[in-house]
Order: sequence, then C-alpha cells, then structure tokens
Amino acid sequence: MAIVKDSNLLLQNVQGTLGKQFTIYKRNGQIIIAVKRGKSKKKPTQKQLDVRWKMKVASAYAVAIIKDPEVKAYYQSLAGPGQNAYNMAVKDAFHSPVIQDIKVEATDTVVVTAKNEFRLATVRVRVQDESGKVIEEGKAVPEKNGVDWSYKVAQMPKKGRIRVFVEDLPGNVSERGLLLG
Repeated sequence: MAIVKDSNLLLQNVQGTLGKQFTIYKRNGQIIIAVKRGKSKKKPTQKQLDVRWKMKVASAYAVAIIKDPEVKAYYQSLAGPGQNAYNMAVKDAFHSPVIQDIKVEATDTVVVTAKNEFRLATVRVRVQDESGKVIEEGKAVPEKNGVDWSYKVAQMPKKGRIRVFVEDLPGNVSERGLLLG
C-alpha cells in the first residue's frame, strides 16, 4: 500500500482498479494505491463464517443506528483520525461487554464491575434460591466511577445464586453468575 503525499495531477481524479494489478482509492482526502486483492480459493473455516456473520450483523446495526442524530453524534465523538461514526458503531456492535467482577457487600448490595469500550445500556441482577427459583430481579444503578453498578437486594438468601446480565447499546449481552453460601 502506498499513500500519495503530493497533489498528483495524474491520480487526483482516478479511482478503481488498473490492469487487474492496482487499486486506487481515496480515504480522508488521501490517495492510496494498493495491490489488487483477489478472491481466496480456500474454503472458509467455520470460525471465518462466524466472524463474517457477526460483521454482517454489526454493519446492519451501524447503518440503522447512525440514522439517529444523537447516537451518530455520540459515536462520532469517539472516532479518531480516519474513523467515522459508522466505524465506531460497527466496533461497538462487534464486541460484547465484559463482566470483570461481582461482589456482595455486607449491606446486601450486589456490586457489578463491568466494562465496554463504549457505554453500557443496562445491568440486570437476578437473585435465585438454592433450587433456582427467582426471588427477585431488577436493574442495577451506575456508580459515579463509571465502572461499577450496584443493586440493593431486598432479601438475600443464605444459599443460592446471583446472575448478572450486562447489555450494551447494540444489544450484546454478557452473563455471569456468583454462587452464594
């Protein structure tokens, strides 16, 4: 790949493929010349097919979501040089949030530490007894540090399980549990 530095009169208005050897295109006002890539003759692996599907879904999300001016402005504010709101929305949709830690404080408060490169939409906490019956469920509240979310449990069982569901803007959900007792 080569980036044309000077305003080249010959390449200024050229885009496309030349002689099945080079592709010339513009990105962010720069002219780029690259070797033309051909289609692979290998059969894609299952992992490649999964990634292609995930990318297709992420791209569809980005196309739809940037029609909302507020969300587009949010993603654009996170874009770096050579990036745009669409790129950031695809990146957000492609990666799921990560639940780093679940703690139960002495005050019967569940504290969830979760992160995502972009903002999280919701954190839900489900409290179950030993048999798996749901005792209560609700949304956690974000703490001021921007990483922790807390949920006050009305009646914490001695034994049981806490399930945490973290969702980001595109709808990717990560789930993690904590055994009690």
